[in-house]
Amino acid sequence: MSRLGKQPITIPKGVEVKFAEGVLTVKGPKGELKREFKPSIKIEVGDTEITTTPVSKDIFTNALWGTYSSHIMNMIIGVTTGYEKKLILDGVGFKVDVKGSNLEMALGFSHPVVKVIPDELTVTAEKNTVTVQGIDKDLVGQFSAETRALKKPEPYKGKGFHYQGEVIRRKQGKKSA
Repeated sequence: MSRLGKQPITIPKGVEVKFAEGVLTVKGPKGELKREFKPSIKIEVGDTEITTTPVSKDIFTNALWGTYSSHIMNMIIGVTTGYEKKLILDGVGFKVDVKGSNLEMALGFSHPVVKVIPDELTVTAEKNTVTVQGIDKDLVGQFSAETRALKKPEPYKGKGFHYQGEVIRRKQGKKSA
């Protein structure tokens, strides 16, 4: 039994939710999100709340119950307030810049690294801080994770991308005699 799935999801004012043919559409002040859901979880949209109930009592359906409730809550939060992740680039000579729809980075390689920014996201770069904003939590997290994977923080000097507030475990270097 899912603790998250049992609770009804409240729909805030200014948000319009529709569920038809397995596709949930959420419209809000920031934009519109659509997501397809399997028929193994019954989604009922009321005037002020959304309820989810499993159709059958197997392990797979119980696992999906809480996940689907969480996806619906994330969609509602996305269209009302949006999501934001900040990446900080540490290191001498490392630079980040947004040029058009590309994120151009100098990460210590022999060539500049260019990453295409999806249309649904807004990415800004000030000094060595990259801010990723959008209404889709999955897309914001995926783009941030892929960017961070280009140059992960190393444990000796901490050079590379890290999230704001992330603690990097540092190692002690070689000891001199």
